Amino acid sequence: MVVVFFGTPQFAVPSLGHLLASSHRVCGVVTQPDRPRGRGQKITDAPVKSVALQHGVPVVQPARLRDPEFTATLRASKPDLGVVVAYGQLIPEDVLQIPRLGMINVHASLLPKYRGAAPVHRAVIAGERETGVTIMRVVKALDAGAMLARATRPIGADETSEDVERDLAETGARLLVDVIDRMEHGPLAEEPQDASASTYASKLTKEEGLIDWTLPARAIHDRVRGLHPWPHAYGYLDGMRVILLKTRVEGEETTAEPGTLVASSRDVITVAAGDGRLIAIEHLQPEGRRPMQAREFLAGRPIAPGTRFTGR
Repeated sequence: MVVVFFGTPQFAVPSLGHLLASSHRVCGVVTQPDRPRGRGQKITDAPVKSVALQHGVPVVQPARLRDPEFTATLRASKPDLGVVVAYGQLIPEDVLQIPRLGMINVHASLLPKYRGAAPVHRAVIAGERETGVTIMRVVKALDAGAMLARATRPIGADETSEDVERDLAETGARLLVDVIDRMEHGPLAEEPQDASASTYASKLTKEEGLIDWTLPARAIHDRVRGLHPWPHAYGYLDGMRVILLKTRVEGEETTAEPGTLVASSRDVITVAAGDGRLIAIEHLQPEGRRPMQAREFLAGRPIAPGTRFTGR
């Protein structure tokens, strides 16, 4: 079939790659306009655009999907199907109707739970033990279309959002091509979503990274995992912002106030959480410096037990 692909970030790259390697033809890639990226804020190609150009696939980057020139170009390519993977913008109804068989989406959750922009991160932050990927119809309402296929995946107790998302990107890519292969031979069974069971996975903000030490130890650990690789969980130690990169929940208990450094050893810094349990910080990053292990941090900045993380 002739497929037009809508996608922008790294999560969408495996889906595009599997499509390019399949028996179907990608007639074009639609991706977000170029924007400043990285620490230097230089204008660079997004991951999907880079892959498309490497394979000689035409790329369009409309500022508005309702632009008449864009819709005319899309109609002229006569796509059988549209595929949307983390494109980053809602698709208007008139564009949805251009492909002969409509549009389908690769969504990184077990719908109807975690509709929205950050399904993997919200699932990890919530301490979910399982997630997955859903291939669904794209409709006007956000992530509300009928489901065509799903694949599940456990979430390890110490896995980060980055770990889970990377794996789901590959799983979703394989499932996508399987669905398209089957669509080529006729309509597929479509399962409507139960809207009453849906939750909304809102976009992450930098402000969410500030740790509330009164939370239970497991909730703090899940937040550290869920906010990796961005915006990261952090706290303030003697006025210095410290990013927490890797933690674990300890079995011991303490009567110390939440946020208090209970002990520091060669490998970890242990901090009291709100439920009387301890969080062990293994890797961290002081503001303006590189990531380091706890032992390296302590070698340059000894910390006395009783010191507390603060809100600012």
